[in-house]
Formats: sequence, structure tokens, C-alpha cells
Amino acid sequence: MSVPIINLAPNLPVSRLCLGTMTFGEQNSLSQSFRLLDEAFDAGINFFDSAEMYPVPQRSETQGRSEEYFGRWIRSRKIPRDRVVFSTKVAGPSGQMTWIRGGPKCLDSRNITEAINNSLHRAQIDYIDLYQIHWPDRYVPMFGETEYDPKRQYDSISLEEQLDALGKAVDAGKVRYIGLSNETPYGVMKFLQVAEKVACYPKIVSVQNSYSLLCRTFDSGLAECCHNERISLLAYSPLAMGILSGKYFKQDGGPDAARLNLFRGKYSEGESRYNLSNSTIKAATMEYLGIAERHGLHPVSLAIAFVLRHPLVASAIFGATQSWQLQDTLRACKVELTCEVMAEINRVHSRFTNPCP
Repeated sequence: MSVPIINLAPNLPVSRLCLGTMTFGEQNSLSQSFRLLDEAFDAGINFFDSAEMYPVPQRSETQGRSEEYFGRWIRSRKIPRDRVVFSTKVAGPSGQMTWIRGGPKCLDSRNITEAINNSLHRAQIDYIDLYQIHWPDRYVPMFGETEYDPKRQYDSISLEEQLDALGKAVDAGKVRYIGLSNETPYGVMKFLQVAEKVACYPKIVSVQNSYSLLCRTFDSGLAECCHNERISLLAYSPLAMGILSGKYFKQDGGPDAARLNLFRGKYSEGESRYNLSNSTIKAATMEYLGIAERHGLHPVSLAIAFVLRHPLVASAIFGATQSWQLQDTLRACKVELTCEVMAEINRVHSRFTNPCP
């Protein structure tokens, strides 16, 4: 089984599926992580995503292990560096993760440079293919929030300083391309506007935002920006943290090892957005499961195929803790949704619009 490849940027071919590593070092041991990476790579996945704060739930004791495990895998398997695309992210302002650069309090030049150097050191690699700002250094409703409150805005680091630091990393050969994550149409366009003014500033090539059957907010504004500015979407959480597999709404409530069960009460960002007690989320999910059953599709295939059919999606970023989960996702690459299936999906969406924004 070979996963299709697409060009995310010049000389940056990425697989349509990207294996996220946010479970590596928490739910997955080193040996388990290696097995998943082996299987993904053998199936044609060359794109792997991480972040300096991973794994999750974030803890000082485990921070950085996901990047470390990926780098150890490359060296252990003696994989040529140019055969894999590695993306990672710098954490934005956070008062909770005090173990990351004392906060981190902002995304000034020092913080960005230090974060890049730390990621390179943990992974023991010479360069990062795609480096992303994990979330903005400004107030933005995100991770389940939907309404903008002007009173919550705060003084933030200028985009000029952020792009200057990223540009210096590109010039130094530490980073090849840069992207954004959890961004808004305003943020994307402002980054592009600032980059156009200074020749040495790098241009954004991608935005990594949530996109799934339960979250299609990308299509309301951001899609237009990305289409006209030739920016690709890297769609994370295409299964809405596993909800769209249907496992959480089975009679037994799903496996104890499933993330939303295993970390109940310890993962506020995930639980607020993917709230299993939310009746709208359950109702929408059951409708999508019904569509999959009527058309002889695996629920995972329906969810992943829906994301991959979007013309602006370069790659769907998924997570797996077990080999069979990886295989279910790989099989979805071969599925094409019919017009009939899409019509049914859109009817459900019109009734239950974005319950996991």
C-alpha cells in the first residue's frame, strides 16, 4: 500500500497522510513508536509532525520526547535525511507550561531561536523541513472557542520580529519552510502582508488547522485566503480525536486506553473541544456513522476520505497508538466518496454545523 505524494512547496514532496507523534513518549514507548514509524514509512508515509511541547497531555517530565523519539528512529534505521519530511512547532504564549522557556511568555526572537535550536538538539538533526508557530502570539479564540472578545487582546510580539527570527533560521539552514497553526484569516493575511514588504522574510507555505466532519470552520474565510495565496491546509484531528471512529459511543464507552478515557480530567484542551457529553457532538457522529454503514464504508475511511478530498488539503495529520489504527487510516487513502455520500454528509452538516470548532 503506497500513500500518494503531493508537493507542499518546491522540493518538498509530502505524503497525503502525515503521522503525528503527539503520543510518542506518553501513550507509546520508544519501541512502540519505532514500530509505528516503521509501518508508516514502509507504507509510503514520508511526512511526520511533532512539536516542542509534545507528547500530550503536556508534562515537564515528558516534554520533548516526541521529537527525541523521531530523531532516534531516523538514526536507528539509518534513514537518509532527505527521505523524510519532519515538521515541528514552537509553542506560543502559555502561562501553564512553565517548563518551556519559563512560560513561554512570548514569541520574540530569543524564544523562537531557542526553540528551534532545542528541537534540532532533541531530534539530533541538522535541519527542520517545516517549522510552524503552534498558536499565535496574540489573543485568538481557539481550541473550542468561537467568539472573539476584543477585551482579551494583549500586547504581542510584532510579526516583523517573528518573521525576522524565522528568516534567520532559514538563512542559517536550520529550517527549510515555515507555516502557521491554529491561525485565522486575519493572521494568515497579515503574515503574508509583512513578508511581502521585506525580501528576506520567508513566505508562509502552510497552515495547520483542525478539519474534519465535525469541524469545517476552515471553509468559512480561511479557505479563500489559502486558495488565493497558494497556501496548503495541513488538516489535524481528521477523526476529531477518535470520536469519528465511533468508539466512544459504543455501549462500553470505548477502550480504557482511548485518549479521552485514559486522560479524563487531565487534558483540558482536548476535552473542552471534544466533549463526549455534548449531545450535538454525539448526534452528529451517530449520523456520520450511519452514512458509513449504509454505504459499506469503515467510519475511519469516511472521515479521512472526506478530509483528503478537499482541494486545499495537502495532508491529513493523524495519530495512532496501535498498528491496526494505522492500517485503518492507510486504507482510507484508497476510498473515494461518491456524490451521493457527499450529499448525505452535507445534509448532516447543515443540521449539526461544526460541533467541534
